[in-house]
Amino acid sequence: MLPDNLEPVAVRVIGALIEKELSTPDHYPLSLNALTSACNQSSNRDPVMSLEESAVMQAIDTLRRQGLVRSIQAIGSRVPKYSHLLAETDELTRAELAVLCVLALRGPQTQAEVRTRAGRLMPGDDSTGLDSTLEGLVSREPKPVVARLPRRPGQKEARYAHLLSGDIAETSDDAPVAAPAPAGDRIAALEELAQEFSREIADLRAQLASFRKQFE
Repeated sequence: MLPDNLEPVAVRVIGALIEKELSTPDHYPLSLNALTSACNQSSNRDPVMSLEESAVMQAIDTLRRQGLVRSIQAIGSRVPKYSHLLAETDELTRAELAVLCVLALRGPQTQAEVRTRAGRLMPGDDSTGLDSTLEGLVSREPKPVVARLPRRPGQKEARYAHLLSGDIAETSDDAPVAAPAPAGDRIAALEELAQEFSREIADLRAQLASFRKQFE
């Protein structure tokens, strides 16, 4: 059964591991250095964090005790690497992992936002069923993994949030969240997407540079 008591750093670690497994499988599992960089990315993260390796390692230790993360030490390698065990622990599908990942990394989102962002983690896969996947996590038995939050004043769509840290406090809905762009404003949406891709490229370059340093 999935946990409901994770601290924010542990949630970020789980989300980052799922993201890299789905998006860059050739570079997965992750070393502590690569995982810390993934946790601290400026793109696709809300909130943006600035974690030290010690904080990430502490979260890894907590997740390992709960059977959610394992350490892998390849023969001839001095650097241990880490992978998540959510699919094995709770038999989650690839689509369910993608949905849970974007909610863990970016906080509460609308159904359309979840569908679009989770779809990017599934290149080549059929992402048409992501809406039903999201609803399935809301009604999952014996315990939901995702909650549907009440609509906020002035907003047309409900938002969804993960429950890896337990029930969502009522006050969390008062936190400032950027309002989604109007559905008809395609130019603004494309500009936002272009900026997001630019940030992703910058983060990938930083991660590649960090990866190369391990072998210098």
